[in-house]
Amino acid sequence: MKRRSFIQNAAAVAALAGFSNSAFGGNQTDLKPSNAAKFKLKYGPGLGSFSELVGKDPIDVIKFCSDQGFTAMFDLGLPHYEINMQEKIMAELANQHMDMGPFLIYADFSKETMVLKNAEVREMLVKKVTDGVEVFKRTGVKCGLMVPGRYNEHMAWDYQTANVIDIMRELSDIAEKAGLTIVLEPLNKQDHPGLFLTGMPQTYAICRAVNSPACKINDDMYHQQITEGNIITNIDESWSEIAAFHIGDTPGRKEPGSGEMNYRNIFKHIHSKGFDGVLCMEHGNSIEGKAGELALIEAYRIADNF
Repeated sequence: MKRRSFIQNAAAVAALAGFSNSAFGGNQTDLKPSNAAKFKLKYGPGLGSFSELVGKDPIDVIKFCSDQGFTAMFDLGLPHYEINMQEKIMAELANQHMDMGPFLIYADFSKETMVLKNAEVREMLVKKVTDGVEVFKRTGVKCGLMVPGRYNEHMAWDYQTANVIDIMRELSDIAEKAGLTIVLEPLNKQDHPGLFLTGMPQTYAICRAVNSPACKINDDMYHQQITEGNIITNIDESWSEIAAFHIGDTPGRKEPGSGEMNYRNIFKHIHSKGFDGVLCMEHGNSIEGKAGELALIEAYRIADNF
């Protein structure tokens, strides 16, 4: 057996041992948490997580995650839920004393948007942020995520950067007046070739130039491990501008412990800096089915054990 497969299977067995056998009987009320102690950081499972164990109802998922010790949730697609469901989700999160990670304001990987000085694009982006403000007012979720889109092959890079800064100043002014924070996410060139925003230093420089409390960084550590590595160093250098994190190991974009990243040390470092935001679990599971969902919880217990 390959070492990686052995570790994954061992994690699954360890996780399964912490639950009653009724967890596999389809009766959600019989599920027993392996460890109800709260995690040290606000790791946020997706609202679609744990569907094998508890089904697809977001409220059931929130309750289950709270029972496992999670203190946050995550769903980029929150604005697309029916308004009454958004309200139910936020009410249950409040009941469980849980936070919600950033929702998606705008990300189109196929178009050049912020790099252009274009009136039509500007109007579209203003509308997206204005809609995001309404989601914030309705739900209280503090951060909305944006991606600047593709770069232009014919325009000098510095002009594109200046255009991104200009439009982000305008968008941040709208968001700041309402109390919403826009988080910009750099993505790696391997999975998403052609995008303008790829690195932490680049994103940090843009946020510093925008100079608004409403323009910050969503540090997706999966992307940044591929792009530049030096995860902890880049966290330190960009710290004043980071408002949220995404989690995912590489290769594979699965749970911590499935790849090359030392998430225990990364989480320890983030915790030592007093971070109180959400670390969104934007990744898949390395093991399928119920065993994989239980192994996922165990993986976070291991990574949180610092």
